[in-house]
Amino acid sequence: MKCPFCGALDNRVIDTRVSKEGTSIRRRRECFACGRRFTTRERVEMAPLMVIKKDGKREPFQREKLREGIVKACQKRPISMETIEEIVEKITNEMRNRFYIEVPSREIGEAVMRELYGLDKVAYVRFASVYREFRDVTDFLKEVRDLEKGGRRWSKKKRKE
Repeated sequence: MKCPFCGALDNRVIDTRVSKEGTSIRRRRECFACGRRFTTRERVEMAPLMVIKKDGKREPFQREKLREGIVKACQKRPISMETIEEIVEKITNEMRNRFYIEVPSREIGEAVMRELYGLDKVAYVRFASVYREFRDVTDFLKEVRDLEKGGRRWSKKKRKE
């Protein structure tokens, strides 16, 4: 494995962990040349999962895009990158198991909402504001009020247009 810092090929594995779902392996490595540490992940390769967008277009599923959305929602919150990676892994596996080849983008968004709702309410509202395309502060306040009442806004309810 090539070191991302210096490009050297000589390194050693210092820690190996299997994900909770058992679908990936995380390895911490140390470069012999520069001494820096980095993480690699191993996963089974499968047929590409396609996302069906709201407008009907299809594009390849991108774990990185999913991770970025969750990271943005969790910014400045007490949530570790390891927890975020676990959520990404869980949602990716759920989408593969339920849909195999094509998944509606709505299903991915709803899965993220479920995970964030149980993890951190601020991150949940941040993600909801983008995912649900809040038009003004009224939409935002309604979401917060529903959250205070214990409502689960990610459920299959349709938002009024």
